[in-house]
Amino acid sequence: MTEPRCVVDERFIVGESPRWHEDERALYWVDIYRPSVERLDPATGGRRSWPMPERIGCFSFCRDGRLIAGMQSGIAFIDLAAGSVERVFDLEPDNPEVRFNDGRADPQGRFWVGGMIETMDRETNALYRYDPDGSCRPVVDGLICPNGLAFGPDGTTLYHSDSRRDFIWAWDLDPGSGDIANRRVFAANDPTEGRPDGAAVDADGHYWICCVGAWRIARYAPDGRIDRVIGVPVQRPTACTFGGPDLDTLYVTSATFPLTDEALWKQPLAGSVFTFDVGVRGLPEPRFGA
Repeated sequence: MTEPRCVVDERFIVGESPRWHEDERALYWVDIYRPSVERLDPATGGRRSWPMPERIGCFSFCRDGRLIAGMQSGIAFIDLAAGSVERVFDLEPDNPEVRFNDGRADPQGRFWVGGMIETMDRETNALYRYDPDGSCRPVVDGLICPNGLAFGPDGTTLYHSDSRRDFIWAWDLDPGSGDIANRRVFAANDPTEGRPDGAAVDADGHYWICCVGAWRIARYAPDGRIDRVIGVPVQRPTACTFGGPDLDTLYVTSATFPLTDEALWKQPLAGSVFTFDVGVRGLPEPRFGA
């Protein structure tokens, strides 16, 4: 049995986008609706929190020390030390119902991020790719709630899901150009077993995804089979990443939204951050930049 350990006992509204910083040996993540960037030093238990000026869905570390983030109004660079946020790509800044959701950098330093509308009742925007030269282009359309973005160990496979269509797709990714092709269904998710949310890939090429609403995380083999399921002590696990000095600890964020007061009473750890010893290693988190 894989036992969870609560490492941050706090009721985040929607904790998301956990990222392990190898140099600092620290975990970072966001709360979309508070909104904030959070940091944990697991060795000391030390915590930091940086309020953000608008909703923040995801981020990646940059090679120059900043963060690149998908936010409500667009893509922005965040300098935590200076307290600055510089928007470099506008999504729909005058539409408060639209924001960026899940995303991360690929091994070549490009940032991939999906746009969504808060009501999640129709297609909007797309999956975008923001390159180190400052160009940004939509690369996948027809999505409602883009999620589950991750890359295979050799950088030639891109995975992403749609939390409202309950599919996980795989694409062939050209590492040099960033072009994607040969879209196929990697897994068709049963919504009664949770909807696909944030994901990570381990060093063996298996895809781990949080099944939001279903108290569990599923590990998919490279051929799309579920080969392992881990129970989580909260109903809404949101995203996962591998961290620790040996990248062998699975960190999991969770949400309290939109749970009722009764559900929250039954889940005193809802919104917290957890770790699991899953017996496998993950991959270093790619950084944005040339």
